[in-house]
Amino acid sequence: MIHATARHPTGPGKGEKVAKVDMPEAGSVRRAASPPLTERQEARRRRILHTTARLACRGGFEAVQMREVAESSQVALGTLYRYFPSKVHLLVATMQDQLEHLHATLRKSPPAGETAADRVAQTLMRAFRALQREPRLAEAMARALTFADRSVSPEVDQVSRQTTAIILDAMGGLENPTPEQLSAVRVIEHTWHSTLITWLAGRASIAQVQVDIETVCRLIELTSTDD
Repeated sequence: MIHATARHPTGPGKGEKVAKVDMPEAGSVRRAASPPLTERQEARRRRILHTTARLACRGGFEAVQMREVAESSQVALGTLYRYFPSKVHLLVATMQDQLEHLHATLRKSPPAGETAADRVAQTLMRAFRALQREPRLAEAMARALTFADRSVSPEVDQVSRQTTAIILDAMGGLENPTPEQLSAVRVIEHTWHSTLITWLAGRASIAQVQVDIETVCRLIELTSTDD
């Protein structure tokens, strides 16, 4: 799962392609949709993401250099840039991949809280405990999200959709969540991301993170449709 160091995210490495600090909104400027990947292309993409995660685990954001990723993944540098136009694109995609793995694990061992709020809080805290195990990777991915501009919208949207799916599953697998429930989920996502950044910067302990997560998850109770 995702991970990071106790240093605050700083700027991009020297010579690296990076986007402006401007978090995109859903539906903003996007690259043209790509055709589905072939089995061979998908295997190559997964190899690239695995290599990226390994390099980030070892040395954080600065250790992820596009040329080294290409060499370690045994792909041409030009091919790597066709898949991921910059290091920011690459690391945000890595975060989405890590969240997919977390989601699969949670489906095999779902949270056991009595209420939807309890289950969501347990789920997000499991993610944080995973972050503790690989802090350099978490920092690298968090920094990439911070640097992401509109060109990274598709990758950022994928991270958001994956996080939403994880939260909705923890709530009880809602097929048709209400607008109020989706709004609560968005606030929970924003809080989760904010507490991640605060924790990485060394300004909050895991205990403080847990209190914040449990508090925001109570919004779920306010949007319950049960009477």
